[in-house]
Amino acid sequence: MEAILTATLTQIEESSKVLETDYPDKKSFRKAIELIKIPQRVIKGKIKVGPKTFSAFRIEHNDARGPFKGGIRFHPDSSLDEAQALATLMSLKCAVAGIPYGGGKGIVIVDPSKLTTSELKTLSQEYAKLITPYIGPWKDVPAPDVNTNGQIMAWMLEVYEAKVGYLAPGTFTGKPLELGGSQGRTEATGQGGAYVLSAYCKENGVSPKNSTIAVQGFGNVGFWFAKIAKKLGFKIVAISDSTGAIYDKQGLDIDNLAVLKEKLGNFKEVAKKDKKQFITNEELLELPVTILVPAALENSINKDNMEKISAQVVFEMANGPTTAEADHYLNERGIDVIPDILCNSGGVTVSYFEWVQNLNGYYWTKERVNEELKKTITKAFADIDKIKKEKRVSYRRAANCLALKRIVDAMMLRGRV
Repeated sequence: MEAILTATLTQIEESSKVLETDYPDKKSFRKAIELIKIPQRVIKGKIKVGPKTFSAFRIEHNDARGPFKGGIRFHPDSSLDEAQALATLMSLKCAVAGIPYGGGKGIVIVDPSKLTTSELKTLSQEYAKLITPYIGPWKDVPAPDVNTNGQIMAWMLEVYEAKVGYLAPGTFTGKPLELGGSQGRTEATGQGGAYVLSAYCKENGVSPKNSTIAVQGFGNVGFWFAKIAKKLGFKIVAISDSTGAIYDKQGLDIDNLAVLKEKLGNFKEVAKKDKKQFITNEELLELPVTILVPAALENSINKDNMEKISAQVVFEMANGPTTAEADHYLNERGIDVIPDILCNSGGVTVSYFEWVQNLNGYYWTKERVNEELKKTITKAFADIDKIKKEKRVSYRRAANCLALKRIVDAMMLRGRV
């Protein structure tokens, strides 16, 4: 987990060198960059659930542009370093999308699969008590992340509101619709990614009908991205879960695969039943497709497989799927890597819309959510593409420069540096 923090801080430092020439006051700029490398607050605590005790954290990274924003993760292999890296990346992601938030991340080091429903509820409530003094609609707005969901947000919201003494649905996003959740949130990350893909293809003269896509991952993000991309006219030739990938160069029916996976449990069994070609996750990454979409694990593309990547474009729907070494190598080969802080920013953007709806007490249709998402995401891509061309840098470097500039400018305007 330390690697993701090191990589994040390296990205900030390398991008700041490109950006520094835009600032006459180099001293204030450098001070801002150093402050961006460290979180503003680290909340730590221990949570007791019966005889068991779990370590819990909330990182609040930078609120120069608005309240802290970020998910709560329940995972046995999480760490404080991971939380800091993800909170920092969330600050960058919100800045890239142009939404008025800073980054945050919550973590409880626990395997929730080993808890009963009652224990999970208690854990969620105790975590909410720990962070309640530091959160609120205008302070810090948590959301679901790995192994958490709308029900867990509902439990936490109830604890928070009981403590402060009034209803405040805008304190948490990713809530059930019945408690002020937003239409379109379930598919938001995949939907946003599809909008970025459309903008990229339009700008670079890539034809959907002549393009093939391989997607690593069939969770919420991978499924919705593949389903929506197929509707846009792209051919999905491979998609995988943890057991391996289904491959068909004629194209896959994503909805049918979802039905079969639900019935049979995994793609290995689906391939047998449906008489489809079954390949490994590693083989999927090496397919000669137009667009490769890592939508599952961190560091999927690394020094061991980077030379075998045959795609024309890598489209990062997962967080941190490409190591720094592989990223440099792919750029040298002329393979565009469209970064995670842009590709998967649809989720936090629709979370922002949920917050806006909560604050106004007025709720939007799914059509309006998607229309606003498309406008926001398409503008973010255009802003990054402009910097890429002006500074002659990669899409990742351009995205980082855009994000850092927006955060640094906010810090300078506030007089923090």
